[in-house]
Amino acid sequence: MHKRWTIDKIKAFVENNSESKLLTTEYHGFSQNLLFTCKCGNNFEKTFTKFKNNNQRKCDVCQPPKVSR
Repeated sequence: MHKRWTIDKIKAFVENNSESKLLTTEYHGFSQNLLFTCKCGNNFEKTFTKFKNNNQRKCDVCQPPKVSR
């Protein structure tokens, strides 16, 4: 059975597993882009799936996108 994520659970995950902060206040599903603030002050958007599974937990300045092969 899959874990049901709520905005409160996502906020707790972000606080415990990154230096970013979650700005979004509602969660409507895995394909929704969420708004975060990086520790450097930049805002960035990612889906929670990418944030959680792909370790994309910083803005593009602090963690540049990987070059595709």
